[in-house]
Amino acid sequence: MPLAGAATRVIDLKGRLVLPGLIDNHLHLIRGGLNFNLELRWDGVRSVADAMAMLKRQVAATPPPQWVRVVGGFTEHQFVEKRLPTIEELNTVAPDTPVFLLHLYDRALLNRAALRVVGYTRDTVNPPGGEITRDARGNPTGLLLARPNAGILYATLARGPKLPFEYQLNSTRHFMRELNRLGVTGAIDAGGGAQNYPEDYAVIQKLADEGQLTVRIAYNLFTQKPCGERDDFLNWARTSQYQQGSDYFRHNGAGEMLVFSAADFEDFREPRPDLAATMETELYDVARVLAANRWPWRMHATYEETISRALGVFEQLNDEIPLKGLNWFFDHAETISERSIERIGRLGGGIAVQHRMAYQGEYFVERYGAAAAATTPPVAKMLAMGARVSAGTDATRVASYNPWVSLAWLTTGRTVGGLRIYPERNCLDRETALRMWTENVAWFSNEEGARGRIESGQFADLVVPDRDYFSCPDNEISDISSDLTMVGGTIVYAAGAFAALDQSAPPPAMPDWSPVRTYGGYGAWGAAGQGARFAAPPAARVNSGGCHVHGPGHTPAEAACPPTSDPRAFWGVLGCACWAV
Repeated sequence: MPLAGAATRVIDLKGRLVLPGLIDNHLHLIRGGLNFNLELRWDGVRSVADAMAMLKRQVAATPPPQWVRVVGGFTEHQFVEKRLPTIEELNTVAPDTPVFLLHLYDRALLNRAALRVVGYTRDTVNPPGGEITRDARGNPTGLLLARPNAGILYATLARGPKLPFEYQLNSTRHFMRELNRLGVTGAIDAGGGAQNYPEDYAVIQKLADEGQLTVRIAYNLFTQKPCGERDDFLNWARTSQYQQGSDYFRHNGAGEMLVFSAADFEDFREPRPDLAATMETELYDVARVLAANRWPWRMHATYEETISRALGVFEQLNDEIPLKGLNWFFDHAETISERSIERIGRLGGGIAVQHRMAYQGEYFVERYGAAAAATTPPVAKMLAMGARVSAGTDATRVASYNPWVSLAWLTTGRTVGGLRIYPERNCLDRETALRMWTENVAWFSNEEGARGRIESGQFADLVVPDRDYFSCPDNEISDISSDLTMVGGTIVYAAGAFAALDQSAPPPAMPDWSPVRTYGGYGAWGAAGQGARFAAPPAARVNSGGCHVHGPGHTPAEAACPPTSDPRAFWGVLGCACWAV
């Protein structure tokens, strides 16, 4: 150890595997941190029975006028019952406490108490692209649907109580602590709706200023004003600079929302939305501002149709202002074509994929068929074509923040419900998948050579997993956590054999009734010491294709061969609305 000095602390890992710290290429960490202490997390919980037991216990602990909220990060397919709780079940366990349950970005369930608080009645008008379902008398049932615009879900959630500033500081520290527990040392934050800059960044900025960040964050700015997007970015270009900040908290450009007219919501229960004819003009105006100021951008794009249209804009712009060196990229890209992958490469862009299909794969198969799902997204093909591609989660709402779930999805081709959606040719070996979560991400924050590897000259960010990632059984990958996580050479989390080294835990979660105090986070790990068992790893399951309303009647859809060679004929050829019942 030639670099060790008198003050160097030496830790004997006794031959344990050490990995580079994991970096999430798309995480809503800043927004998620503000609310983490308020949320009951069902991520990784294996049954409706366990989820409802958690809910019942939290209802008993939650004082009025607070809500109990479960805000995404799970899917009904992860439950052995293959269903969500019913609204009547919510009413039974919470007759007086408002309960808000967000399932991905497709629906929300509200109990009677929550309906009373938000004020939805038979006279409340459905918002554009959303539906308040009603009974035979016209009264709201408590089921809200995105069709496919999730605005009604966001707006309803926003009516709930918020934490005061000091509690938001504590909440954000606990969210980072949970990420550290899972080996995450860095993230590229994708902004979010109603997340205004700089107002809603005050908490994370204060933590950065005080040296309390335990996750390195590169943040992108998300436009907040439909039809006013260009003005947003012009203003931000005047008041902030690309890469301003430190190695722990720095500006990473624009996105993921650039213009609202390009928003193709990823609800695979609904047909692909048609984008406005004005999209190209509006996107060009924003992208030109960004390119002129040498701001990289990330762009939310689920479908090939969106990507292809956007590429036409970027190619036009490239003729005027070369995009080389901008490190711009598309997010998600589930149905991207080989031609678009080539076009992105020629423009010097990249593709950031997330494990949304691990949570929505069954819905995609039901609507479009197994053949189409087999390359959604075509990750192996992207890599084979030499594309710049990395991985992340898109947490905390449309998927869980657990990086090991993503690594399991990339390597096994299975959803969290156990359905094998990818053949071997679209799965990655474990080393390649790990690179997608480490060194590959560095390009997306313009930090190549600084992070993502364990070598001289790079950040001392590393993780010692609780088991050997390279040799453990496939069905254990998503259950991996960290025994030691280090950021910048500082231990930010330690457990197991290294627990005595852990000196960076934040104060207990506030308020004192926070679900975090009882359940911790993913898989309700905090309840394990209390005799609860919520996250026992299930055996690999194969989905029969059945629907809880129509039974096996959906099996033909999974085996169908829709016209995948013709996108116009393909999208929307299959589907069922029984999920809304």
